[in-house]
Amino acid sequence: MNLWKVFNLAQNKAVYPAVLFLGALLAVSVEAKVAVLDRVAAIVNDDIVLQSELNQRTAAIYVNLQASGTQSPDKEVLKKRVLEQLISERIQLNMGFNAGVRIKASEIDQTIARLAASNNLSAQDYLANVEAGGTPISDLRQEIANEMIMMQVQQGSVMRGIHISEQELNNFLNSEAGKLMNSPDINLGQILISVPSSATMSEIAAAQKKLDSISTQISQGADFKQLAIANSDDQSALEGGDLGWRKQAQLPSLFTDALKGLMPGEVSKSVRSGAGFHLLKLYDRRGGEEKLIEQHFSRHILLTPNQIRNEAETIVLLDEIRTKLQAGEAFTTLAKEYSEDPGSALKGGELGWSTPGAFVPIFEQTMSSIALNEISKPFQSQFGWHILQVTDRRMQDFSDKILRNKADNLLRQRKYSEELQVWLQKIRDEAYVEIKEI
Repeated sequence: MNLWKVFNLAQNKAVYPAVLFLGALLAVSVEAKVAVLDRVAAIVNDDIVLQSELNQRTAAIYVNLQASGTQSPDKEVLKKRVLEQLISERIQLNMGFNAGVRIKASEIDQTIARLAASNNLSAQDYLANVEAGGTPISDLRQEIANEMIMMQVQQGSVMRGIHISEQELNNFLNSEAGKLMNSPDINLGQILISVPSSATMSEIAAAQKKLDSISTQISQGADFKQLAIANSDDQSALEGGDLGWRKQAQLPSLFTDALKGLMPGEVSKSVRSGAGFHLLKLYDRRGGEEKLIEQHFSRHILLTPNQIRNEAETIVLLDEIRTKLQAGEAFTTLAKEYSEDPGSALKGGELGWSTPGAFVPIFEQTMSSIALNEISKPFQSQFGWHILQVTDRRMQDFSDKILRNKADNLLRQRKYSEELQVWLQKIRDEAYVEIKEI
């Protein structure tokens, strides 16, 4: 779906035959008629949301609701919520476009491969199923690209402002939550009634009253997901408020406290945060993490395309280096000669023992998938193109370093979860939005 839209206009010209009257030839011309095939649902800054987009997204959500057995809310209520979602997406996509964020075809291919694998399908079979369901592959690829752009915009705008001090780490590790690093996974649902930071006392009271009414309806047997779709201001609203599986330690402490003592299927009391008022539904809990983790002792050679050597030439060179390594040449020697990673080249490409989260996902996936001493095929990360070798593996107890890395990631995720909704509301407030009649 393109960011920039144009109206589709069809021009029909009607030509009437000449009419002979009293010997005079009278020509009758008819102006071209224009048929508007689409309408504007909303203007968002310098962009627009089309009525056709709104209708298609609403229809798709209705199909998903019916497939999941969830009762559909009032059509107009759903349509307004879908429009708000499209407006939010358009703001974020334009922010990404203006910032120069572009998604490569290879990145989309990798995402499709992961989606297929998660469904125990080949990429070809997965795409065939998508087409059989009525979705063109081009639409799927654009949807994936849009999701990736928005994720980068969210991460860049929210995560970069999050800083975790050593004191915060120490305080967390000494807290009850820090001692529960092997905490269970939580399958969670949420209804949020947002409260702007500038809200008056009467507006706050109205939001609390609305949430209390929703809580009463739930206690009387109303469907949580339907109420979330119709009322929640969180970005998960159109998924019935479903937040999916989360590590308990990754949840805001307000949520953790509210979930204490709840049994699966139960709903929490009202929770107040900086974003507004929340209701949480605990769907399920499961286990905790293993205490032992697999570590990899690895080394790599990194090449980055540049003005002298393009991407294709970079891959060819890496293949040549890989062939030399397979023929018996020393990894250390070739890494010192070729690798463009200043942190590891002087050490012969050595990266030492891995710790969870220390490398980007594609790097960790490659480390886990190749055999010991195998030289990987060239693969791409955000830093360039790599070949990788794992020379040893071990199962290791959590070290202090691993524990602190995990704590840092959890604290960042916790702050991110708290601040993302506030940021989404902020960019919505700052955008020029004109909603047309829908």
